Amino acid sequence: MSRRVIGIVMNGVTGRMGYRQHLVRSILAIRDQGGLPLGDGETLWPEPILVGRNAAKLEDLAARHGLTHWTTSLDEALAHPLAEIYFDAQVTPAREAALRTAIAAGKHIYTEKPTAESLEAALDLARLARDAGVCNGAVQDKLFLPGLRKLKRLVDGGFFGRILSVRGEFGYWVFEGDWQQAQRPSWNYRAEDGGGMVLDMFPHWRYVLDGIIAPVRSVYAHTATHVPERTDEHGQVYRATADDAAYGVFELEGGITAQINSSWAVRVDRDELVEFQVDGTEGSAVAGLRECRFQHRAATPKPVWNPDLPVTEPFRAQWQRVPDNEEFDNGFKAQWELFLRHVTTGSAYHWDLLEGAKGVQLAELGLRSAREGRRMDVPELSL
Repeated sequence: MSRRVIGIVMNGVTGRMGYRQHLVRSILAIRDQGGLPLGDGETLWPEPILVGRNAAKLEDLAARHGLTHWTTSLDEALAHPLAEIYFDAQVTPAREAALRTAIAAGKHIYTEKPTAESLEAALDLARLARDAGVCNGAVQDKLFLPGLRKLKRLVDGGFFGRILSVRGEFGYWVFEGDWQQAQRPSWNYRAEDGGGMVLDMFPHWRYVLDGIIAPVRSVYAHTATHVPERTDEHGQVYRATADDAAYGVFELEGGITAQINSSWAVRVDRDELVEFQVDGTEGSAVAGLRECRFQHRAATPKPVWNPDLPVTEPFRAQWQRVPDNEEFDNGFKAQWELFLRHVTTGSAYHWDLLEGAKGVQLAELGLRSAREGRRMDVPELSL
């Protein structure tokens, strides 16, 4: 069995998401399993080349995981003889310039979302990558989560009949940082640093709706900054300038209505931190990160509204679970493996920078809708 080594410049892995999901649970997990089998006896061995601004953090991270390649210079990292792929998990304002530099260096591109701060910039990045002939991908991890894969199985199998609506609930209480430490970095709540619920989550909702239900055709959004003052990582009080909640109504192709509430100022009364209910003429389903429950038309009970009597029906017990039927891997790792195969074998890959630009488009239109108080059409995108 032969081993092919592929260097991956990883920028932003000292941050929470870049470190936990992309470095540890994806790239290092692939190494822990002995590499990625490519077929014909060949195994791909990913070699991380860490880059970032803080030398001490990089050195500590590399030592902790037995890695040897790290630098604070992006140019130096891209010039490494093993480097073939550039991955970006930085804060959004720093992403575009780094991606442009990597594309100019001829590296394949894999990046977190949003791919840029504006639709114009996101489309320009997609054009640059196309013209440079480099493989490119945008992280769309929720499509690979067990619960949503089970939901897609129901859609593809025609379970719902004609889909009528989608209702999504996402969020949890993020502590203000004064009496309990916040679970999210403070930049998330500063618009000038690329923060905000719409910019963070509408790109997710775009690929979830497009990829599982139907293409998004219009958006109406209302935003709020429910917690106007927070305390940062250094104990300094700051003013929140970004939206921490967004309430969106999306019209999908075929007349389907989707309503998704997203908030970092809500306490959880759900089975999972995000849930989507899909209702159709033949049945309904509720999908979270891991589980998916369904109720067929033939098994639907007949509730009767009577506020004068206590509820006796066990509504949640009237649903069935979609079985696993397969072993589900980490969603980030699953997409990484598909992208690595795409780069090395030329296999098909759908989630490119143009798909990433669609998420930026929806976020941009959602913010405009909130400012202007009106519904915005979502035009088709092309390069």
